[in-house]
Amino acid sequence: MPIPDHPLRYATVNELHARPFPSLEVPSTAVYVAIKEPVQAQNRDRGADLGHLLALLDRHGSAHPQPGATHFSGPIGRAELKWESHTEFVTYSAFTKGVSARPFDPAEAEVLPEDWLAAAPGRRLTSVLIRVEAMPASEDELLKRLDDWFVPESLAVARVVDGAAVVAGDFRIDPGGHMRFAVFVAPGTGPRRVGRIVQRLCEIETYRAMSMLGLMRSRDLSARLNALDPKLSALVSGLDSAEPAPEAALHELLTISAELESLAVQFSFRFGATAAYEAIVTQRIEVLREVRIQGRQTFGEFMMRRYDPAMRTVKSAESRLAGMAERAERAAELLRTRVDVERSAQNQRLLESMDRRADLALRLQHTVEGLSVVAISYYAVSLGSYLLKPAAHALEIGPEALLAGLVPVVVLGVWLMVRRIRNRLH
Repeated sequence: MPIPDHPLRYATVNELHARPFPSLEVPSTAVYVAIKEPVQAQNRDRGADLGHLLALLDRHGSAHPQPGATHFSGPIGRAELKWESHTEFVTYSAFTKGVSARPFDPAEAEVLPEDWLAAAPGRRLTSVLIRVEAMPASEDELLKRLDDWFVPESLAVARVVDGAAVVAGDFRIDPGGHMRFAVFVAPGTGPRRVGRIVQRLCEIETYRAMSMLGLMRSRDLSARLNALDPKLSALVSGLDSAEPAPEAALHELLTISAELESLAVQFSFRFGATAAYEAIVTQRIEVLREVRIQGRQTFGEFMMRRYDPAMRTVKSAESRLAGMAERAERAAELLRTRVDVERSAQNQRLLESMDRRADLALRLQHTVEGLSVVAISYYAVSLGSYLLKPAAHALEIGPEALLAGLVPVVVLGVWLMVRRIRNRLH
């Protein structure tokens, strides 16, 4: 009997092959769209994404994916569709053979109908047209086409994957709302390698767009931190002064700390995602293995000049938020220590005051005890005189002598009784 498999063994292996690269002939055209919910995209209704895909497939009478699928490939008319569902967005890629007579004709994008896109559960994050052609006979002819198709100022071009192709793009949105890339394929390059190159370009643009969302959020965060920083600095600077009162300063500082923690919760996911997307962009450019063409800037150089500063801004905002939260925490700890010290001093003074009051109470108690002895003795002498008068008369002792002899005895007896009672209580 064979050894039983782990229940997730096949699932984990199949995940490695779940999203194969497309296989593209030369020439061909790729249309790529990424759609994202503007807010809380990671918690979106994924059933709506799948329903939107089914609406497109039903237009062409194509087969449906399995329920709960996160990727799908199949024909839609003349094109081959590839659909993928990611953590925050979904992507549609449509590949067709041949190219239009007019480079980057907006009609090429009609393979994904405009009215169908308008009904998407989300907003368009990026839209890309990729034109795949055979390599021109000379570099001069190649560069002439690129200068005609793209904005020279921001054009990035490089020979990639050991000379298998030349890729180019200017990372600008054309009047039709699309970003353009050109791929010139060298003779002998296989269709799967062409598909991998095209897929890498789509991923670079998608993850670039996703990571740039972190820049927009970091600007909002910086504005909020700019408002909180002076308040926090003023509170920290005033730790050694009497004003404001420590309790009031601590309350205000805790308010600032709570807001900083709230900001950290709001932005932690976006900053973490931005770092992950930046790493993917960098890795995808590295695997292209770029070689410069006639001094033109490569994709890596373009990103270094335009993209890397944006990512450094995001990291700076993230570290600033963490630094301010740490400063607020340290200041709050110092203020709590100061408040505890002052409360200890107040408690010490209160205890001293209680000691004085206890001493006064003890003295008053002793005084009251003395008065009590006198009062009790007075009544005891009065009662004793009535009791002993007959005996005094028989012994021919006068009342005054009787009272004089009775007082010391009664007072001593009462005093001993009171003392015994007090000792028993203590």
